[in-house]
Amino acid sequence: MTEPTDRPATGPDPGAGQPTQGENPSFTKLAMRNMVRKGKLSLFHFGLTAAGFFGFIVLVAWLGRPQLPGG
Repeated sequence: MTEPTDRPATGPDPGAGQPTQGENPSFTKLAMRNMVRKGKLSLFHFGLTAAGFFGFIVLVAWLGRPQLPGG
């Protein structure tokens, strides 16, 4: 026997905020939804992460630079 529902049989609304019980959205979809919801804060955190990563790469390159003789 099936239970009566209020929803149409066409499926979940694609614009709905929360997934239904049967769906298991991927991590990427959840991350993108979160980024859209938070707006500028996500871009700020992305910028901080990018700057930190770039600084780390420059630091490793500077510490690992070769020592040339006579220089």
